[in-house]
Amino acid sequence: MFAWLIANWIDIVLIAVIASVTALLIRGMVRDRKAGRSACGGSCADCGACSACGKCREMNR
Repeated sequence: MFAWLIANWIDIVLIAVIASVTALLIRGMVRDRKAGRSACGGSCADCGACSACGKCREMNR
């Protein structure tokens, strides 16, 4: 078991770093969502007819 850990320590560290960064990004997105912030600017003129058009203005009121 110890030999396997030594042979694969770089992979283990990289996976841990990627998992940590992903968890921090998700945590930030959840905090922003709970605080009422979103990536939407609320301007349907710049929307390009996305599927959320109209909902942006409702969220920003």
